[in-house]
Amino acid sequence: MTVNLRPLRVAAHVELVSLTVMLANLATVHLKPVSSLTGPAHGCAYLFVVLATWRLAPASTTTRAVALVPGIGGLLALRRLPPGPGPGAVPRRS
Repeated sequence: MTVNLRPLRVAAHVELVSLTVMLANLATVHLKPVSSLTGPAHGCAYLFVVLATWRLAPASTTTRAVALVPGIGGLLALRRLPPGPGPGAVPRRS
């Protein structure tokens, strides 16, 4: 059985980018609209990454724990998972 990791990959990148934007905004001008947009986006992406990783059957306990790290946990968890189907891959039938 193949596992589609694309939603997890997208959420992990959204989590990292939103955290980077939030920290850059905090360190520079601290615009309220940027904070109010990126805060919930980062929170939702973080929760999605954690839940999606914990629901994967091939994820070990260490992989699930790594997913809890804010910002880069999703990308680290993806590195620990077996590769999913590539573009144009045909799923195996058993």
